[in-house]
Amino acid sequence: MSVHTPDATPRIALHHAVLADLSGSKPKRLVRAMEYQAEDLAETVLYASEEDFQQALRAAEAGDQLVEMWRKQLVKWDFVENPTWSGASPRTEQRRADIYLELAVSEDTTKLLDTICPVPLAASPVVISKDFKPWRTVESKHGREWYWPRYAALLEEKGWSQEAVAGVDIAAESVIERLADPTRPDAYQSKGLVVGYVQSGKTANFTGVIAKAMDAGYRLIIVLGGTLNLLRDQTQRRLDKELVGRENIMGGGSEYDSDYYDDPEWLQRKFIEFGDRPSALSGFDIVRLTTRHDDYKALLQGITALEFEKQEPAVQLYDARNLHRSAARLMVVKKNKSVLGKLVRDLKKIRTPLSEIPVLIIDDESDEASVNTSRPKPDADRTAINQKISELLTLLPRAQYVGYTATPYANVFIDPSDTVDIFPKDFIISLPRPEGYMGASDFHDFDSDDSDDQRTFANSNELAHVRDVVVSDEDDTEPLERAIDMYVLTAAMKLFRQDRDGLAEDHFRHHTMLIHESNWVESHRELLSRVTKLWWQAGYSSSKGHARLRALFDTDISPVSAVRSAGYAIPADYDDLMPYVGPAVMNISVDQKPIIVVNGDKDIETGEADFDRRPIWKILIGGQKLSRGFTVEGLTVSYFRRRSTNASALMQMGRWFGFREGYRDLVRLYIGREEEHGKQDIDLYKAFEAVCMDEESFRRELEQYAVMVDGVPQVTPAQIPPLVSQHLPLLKPTSANKMYNARLVEIRSPGLWREPFGYPSRPADLRHNTELWSPIFDRLSTDTTDYAYHIPEKAAVHRVAALVGSLAPADFLEIVRAMRWLTPHHFDPHIEYLAEITRAHAVDEWMLLAPQTMRGATKDVVLGTTGRRFTRWERVRRRDPLFGAISTSRHRSIAMRIAGGLPDSGDPNTESLVAPRRGTIMLYPVVEPRFSSDVSPDGHVDAGKLVIGFGFVAPASARGADDRVVRFRTVDSSDAVIVDIPQDTD
Repeated sequence: MSVHTPDATPRIALHHAVLADLSGSKPKRLVRAMEYQAEDLAETVLYASEEDFQQALRAAEAGDQLVEMWRKQLVKWDFVENPTWSGASPRTEQRRADIYLELAVSEDTTKLLDTICPVPLAASPVVISKDFKPWRTVESKHGREWYWPRYAALLEEKGWSQEAVAGVDIAAESVIERLADPTRPDAYQSKGLVVGYVQSGKTANFTGVIAKAMDAGYRLIIVLGGTLNLLRDQTQRRLDKELVGRENIMGGGSEYDSDYYDDPEWLQRKFIEFGDRPSALSGFDIVRLTTRHDDYKALLQGITALEFEKQEPAVQLYDARNLHRSAARLMVVKKNKSVLGKLVRDLKKIRTPLSEIPVLIIDDESDEASVNTSRPKPDADRTAINQKISELLTLLPRAQYVGYTATPYANVFIDPSDTVDIFPKDFIISLPRPEGYMGASDFHDFDSDDSDDQRTFANSNELAHVRDVVVSDEDDTEPLERAIDMYVLTAAMKLFRQDRDGLAEDHFRHHTMLIHESNWVESHRELLSRVTKLWWQAGYSSSKGHARLRALFDTDISPVSAVRSAGYAIPADYDDLMPYVGPAVMNISVDQKPIIVVNGDKDIETGEADFDRRPIWKILIGGQKLSRGFTVEGLTVSYFRRRSTNASALMQMGRWFGFREGYRDLVRLYIGREEEHGKQDIDLYKAFEAVCMDEESFRRELEQYAVMVDGVPQVTPAQIPPLVSQHLPLLKPTSANKMYNARLVEIRSPGLWREPFGYPSRPADLRHNTELWSPIFDRLSTDTTDYAYHIPEKAAVHRVAALVGSLAPADFLEIVRAMRWLTPHHFDPHIEYLAEITRAHAVDEWMLLAPQTMRGATKDVVLGTTGRRFTRWERVRRRDPLFGAISTSRHRSIAMRIAGGLPDSGDPNTESLVAPRRGTIMLYPVVEPRFSSDVSPDGHVDAGKLVIGFGFVAPASARGADDRVVRFRTVDSSDAVIVDIPQDTD
């Protein structure tokens, strides 16, 4: 792709000169700037007036060069953060008014400029940062920017809007300015984290960062490109095509000697071009140390490729006199112990002092493999990849580390005090959601207040895009067949739109379906057999096949597209679409291989998922290779049944996220749903819903605390971990071995049953707890009342006879704070929540219920100060030393109803206890069977052998202001305190 320069007509030449002068500074008086530039461009003097500018704007047509030049500059000023010339927030009417004030233009001109370029609505990145020393000034950039302007121009050529390009500029600049100045005499390592969305264009951001970093003087760029060759190769090609360019790739040789000699886009000259070697055009060259298919290899005699030339040998490399006349080195390296080991060894061999080289390390998918998952012990070895990254950071004191991920939890749980680890100590930047991006929230109905019977394809994302997969006995033939039918239908729809809407021939270059059930190769083998059989038996040219497609079109495609097509063509009926079905099927099975298996097993891999080399209309079957970082182009139908136990892994499997221009309404997600209520397996759709809520909660927290107060950040990166939420308790933010520094802070549970199991076993602790609770039993009624909860759908009734009483919120909080547990802090996360809702007056009263057994010979125990007898419960520590559930399901449903967590019980007695801010506590005096013989006939027992168990349900309305459910914090080992707990001798 060539980079164009402005047309040299007099008016364009004048405004080009004016904007070139203003682009790196604040807005200045426009007329004065035009008159000043006209002195050097004599033929432009006739155009150096505001009146001529207005006339040109009025006469401008779409795509006018003058308009585009001004649109670009206005957007840049709209986006810039904290300018000296405006106190207004970016992208606001006030910011634009300040721009016009600095330009000193008339009201007529401002109206014209507002018409051609309205104030952009795109969001800026959210930045959590330590204080840093500003070094990015107009002067520091002057004459240095070479690769960034060309990359920005390329993005515009690709069709990116001015606002989108400005967004990349601002986001990349927010990273660069927080790195160390590469020319500073003292070495400083900045470490940061950039949080994007899954498949949202993070590569574009870090490509912009690399371009700006090289222009600033960083001369060794190491990109850690995932753990798989597939992802490394994809990243290498992207950087080569959009940043490195043809001339640097050829290195003076023939284009047919390039590693891209057989790449269609190389032959079509779609790689960026500069016209000559950059070093011949006042720029600097990029030396590639890795190629498209070759990872880093030991350089042996070619070690000089890593040597940095010095124009002035007597001064350090980082001196500006050397730095800006030296070529940059770029490598895209797989996160592999052997590969990184070769790099470390070669760096130790070069003559250039490593302490002089400004280095930028970009870690793509930084939460995978990079994080140290060894337990934090003084003598513990680091995990292999983390060890090599730590060695690089130790070897290269001027190395800056920037991690990129969509799932940041593993990174923020790193020990902040580990100086050679990758904790983002300097900054965390959350990228805004890009325009046109289809993410997790587009498949859920978070903001909808509509009841189930009010939901439609128009107002419900779930109804429009999500299809349940509920299988019995693991036979998923019917839902899988339906998903494949949908894939064929959407293929036909794309061909229909390409024809009717006059879209470019390659607008739908790729059309894919992804089936993800397992990471196991054997599962892929069996799945390939099933899908192949389904495809060839589908009969898409037969009347039976068309009947299936017609029914699916009428019930699914047609009604959804009717309200969500965004103006793209829709067939009037299936007969209108039918002529495109045959060509669609031919596109998919053109080589008799409609299915591509991507899993590294050469025995069953059926094709190459290389979206750069050829159009791909295929069904993809894969696991790990397709669930992390790799972009599946044209993905329209996803069939997903693979479970995960942590949010990071699950979110990364969401390959259906991305940009879907022209077919957003056709996207379908077939996802496994829980088969039986009460089953412990995670409902996949609900799990994704919880993950999405976690993600949005984390981003809201970052945005809230990114606002400076009195010029000082409210929080630093080290204080970020407590902001991480968990909406589904079974689904941890990241894998357990990445959370050893994480501590659970709070568990919120409005309307939900919560029951601790870690009761102490030491007699002294049991006596202490009994003394706390004993007076509470005196408050219970002397007579039992029958309570019930009717469950019509199960034709069941839960019943309990219980003594009742009440407890003030402060009294309950005092008791649980004073209780002793099997391990210290066992109940602290719940106490945090109870304290919060007590302070906020979100609970007025706790209703006490002590279930009583009335059948047969009742076993009692004496409690309280009056010698009353209460039903005792015999329970075993089934998960020794933990109890299993002490309560029963019939007790829990009544407690939840009283607290508002369940709908009407159908029982007057139960309903009489329901109140808006009332919680419920169920009390259980427990005697373990091993001590049952120690209970006297009259119910007396040593309090050291009695467990006072309880469960509680907080009011359903006590949700908290931010809807957070679970919070974690990181333990900084430098602040660790060792507490010696005295041993009880009783």
